[in-house]
Amino acid sequence: MTALNFDVDKLMNQLTTDEKIKLIHADDYYHTEAIERLGIPSLRVSDGPNGVRGTVFFDATPSACFPNGTCLASTFNRELLEECGHLMSIEAEHKGAQAILGPTTNIQRGPLGARGFESFSEDPFLAGISTASIVSGIQRTGRVAATVKHFVCNDLDDERMSSDSIVTERALREIYLEPFRWAVKLANPKCIMTSYNKINGVHCSESPKLIQGVLRDEWKWDGMVMCDWFGTYSTVDAIKCGLDIEFPGPTRFRRGDIVRHLLGSKEKNLSITHINACCRRVLKFIKSAVESRGTTKFNFTQDTLNDTPVTSKTLRKAAAEGIVLLKNQKDVLPLSKKDSIVVIGPNANITFSCSGGGSASMDSYHIVTILQGIENKVGHKITYEPGCYNHRFLCNLFETMTNDHDPSKKGVKASFFNKPAEERSPNEKPFDIKVVHTSCSNLFDYENPAIDQNTGIFYIDFEGYYIPPETGEYKFGCQASGTALMYMDGKLLIDNKTNQKVAPSIKVGSREETAVVHLKVGQKYHLKWEWGSDATSKLSMHWGSGSMQVGVIKVFDEDDQIQRAVNAAKSHDRVILCVGLNGQWETEGMDREIMGIPGRTDELVSAVLRANSNTVVVNQSGTPVEMPWLEDCDTLVHAWYGGNEMGDAIADVLFGDIVPSGKLALSWPYKNEDNPAFLNFHTENGRVLYGEDIFVGYRYYEKLHRAVAFPFGYGLSYTSFEYTNLKVSADEESLKVSLTVRNVGDKYTAKEIVQIYVASLDPSITRPVKELKQFEKVELRPGEAKTVRFHLTLKEACSFFDEFENSWCLEAGKYKLLAGSSSADVRLSADFDVKNTVHYSGL
Repeated sequence: MTALNFDVDKLMNQLTTDEKIKLIHADDYYHTEAIERLGIPSLRVSDGPNGVRGTVFFDATPSACFPNGTCLASTFNRELLEECGHLMSIEAEHKGAQAILGPTTNIQRGPLGARGFESFSEDPFLAGISTASIVSGIQRTGRVAATVKHFVCNDLDDERMSSDSIVTERALREIYLEPFRWAVKLANPKCIMTSYNKINGVHCSESPKLIQGVLRDEWKWDGMVMCDWFGTYSTVDAIKCGLDIEFPGPTRFRRGDIVRHLLGSKEKNLSITHINACCRRVLKFIKSAVESRGTTKFNFTQDTLNDTPVTSKTLRKAAAEGIVLLKNQKDVLPLSKKDSIVVIGPNANITFSCSGGGSASMDSYHIVTILQGIENKVGHKITYEPGCYNHRFLCNLFETMTNDHDPSKKGVKASFFNKPAEERSPNEKPFDIKVVHTSCSNLFDYENPAIDQNTGIFYIDFEGYYIPPETGEYKFGCQASGTALMYMDGKLLIDNKTNQKVAPSIKVGSREETAVVHLKVGQKYHLKWEWGSDATSKLSMHWGSGSMQVGVIKVFDEDDQIQRAVNAAKSHDRVILCVGLNGQWETEGMDREIMGIPGRTDELVSAVLRANSNTVVVNQSGTPVEMPWLEDCDTLVHAWYGGNEMGDAIADVLFGDIVPSGKLALSWPYKNEDNPAFLNFHTENGRVLYGEDIFVGYRYYEKLHRAVAFPFGYGLSYTSFEYTNLKVSADEESLKVSLTVRNVGDKYTAKEIVQIYVASLDPSITRPVKELKQFEKVELRPGEAKTVRFHLTLKEACSFFDEFENSWCLEAGKYKLLAGSSSADVRLSADFDVKNTVHYSGL
């Protein structure tokens, strides 16, 4: 069957009931079921939020790692985000995928959310426009579908599978559903993924109100709804409300015998009509992939052929445009290549600060560290001092090792067996051999026909050689979902098998066990790990095959290291101090416990700032961190997680090859206690109370006149901009705005983000001080002025959700339009009137 005759109606008539049921659940982790009899192919979906991993975590085909969500939103650049989305679709083609499980567009209620880095903003309009832009890019050619997630209120990960989000209808509409509404209105995503949590007592994946009521009836959207992985909790309710397909397979709730039995039960009121509705939408999803390719024979080959200079250029541009200049009080930036520069800090020379963790993690094509980026820029080696460590657990070991199996590749030899080492014969051959080059070996999705499917038990010997760069004490670490023994030169070094303890924070697998040994520079040490799959452990988490995390650091006296950093800072003209978080701290499944930066980072920063005031602090995190040294810092750059090209992108900004133009996509409180969700950002007795209601982010800080470190929409440049000539006119339906922006500097061509807010001056109910309603990024040469024009609808600019009427309300009255450079930097304003009150629903 070809695309020319892929007729959904005809197929619906030909499908048996059993075949229809197969189509509404996945075949495996990433593929839909095929019905070969009728030429209906299987489709592949792939994570994710900041790149397209393909179908496996373990031994994955390397991919392009994009900047994280808050970084992309901080570009405030629709065209650039669409370009990134298009690049994601190209990546999907190279991973044999027809749908991308992203973008993520949940709201940052507070700074500690596990996947806050993965989403776009605290503001629903910015999140919605960012989502729509990326979806438009992904679906530009029609060959790849976007999956907007997680629908809805998956804004923390604490007990996320059962947590009940208690939220008012007004907050649900004005804040949490808005990004999805904008995505549907502007980009029509082909897929939407439901969240794990409940809303007001009902799981989102079986909510008639959300799926049928809002998505289908009100918004008239007819795409395919899928659950988050293992996020289906029923058979009848989920099918009846329109959850079209259950992931992953094999199914838990949609087995043929179960569904057929329920179809015959009048008490359950499940009809073949409900099955048909879900099946039809799955077929429409498949039809779009088939017709865009002209074939039902899909190529599922995964490759790295998109690792090109063009890909790197786009990723580098996106990372640089998202970087936000927070302070430049002494005009230390931009730096000169002639400056005497020292680089300090734990984030400068690590690769795992390129992205957050969980579904966002991947094996990247390559990663340019900050230190490498700076050295690439200046053309020579730079003095570097780590100062302190900021890891959660040890890593970066396999990446530096060599092996006998393939000496041309970095990594260790992994040999797979059915028996533990003590039960094997001397000549027993492994059933699989691989070279593993990442210290986090996530094997939960590893499969092999040689593994006993009833027990899931198998074993791996990881072995290779480590050569220390210096003589000294080294600490090795090992944790596992499963069991693990580590040997050095044949002697047991770490036992993470005999008496395992649960990891206290991560709650997946065992606690990290460590050992310290003295090593000599240049000497080759043979390291071996005997690992057993998850089922071999008494702590079994029943999460696939299991995992192992290993690592090493050189042990140093932290006081001495901070002093070394101070001495280096004193002996150079300029300091680049790289600190922050990484994917070990911001990761799916685990909200942050504190807003502080880990380890002794704050002590390091304070000491270096005292030693050299010409210090540029570069912070990396996906969401805000506390900065107790902020008042002492004159120069501060926030760089997020920049993906493959993070190091070069940061260097581009620091040295002025790119003028910073990013603006904060979320407010930056001084401390966690200041944020609106502080008292309610956890699940308590099964529920999480959205007590801040509509007052999320800057809406809260402005209403309470609470100071923040940096406001929403804030970001500096290497030049200055002047706003003049605001003109506003309103009729019964629309609002037309124009203003002039001038680059008043004489040196740099730069980009300014003009932000348009609207305030209700005499509302009948409590409303925010103002709300973002439009923005535009404009590039200006030195001295150049441009007129920027906006066209807003009155309904979307001025309405609130009226819970009494259960509809949106455009309320008659006086309003103010405000134009500025951030939420706290309003340059121009003008009043306008809305003459008639109107209630409405829909897009």
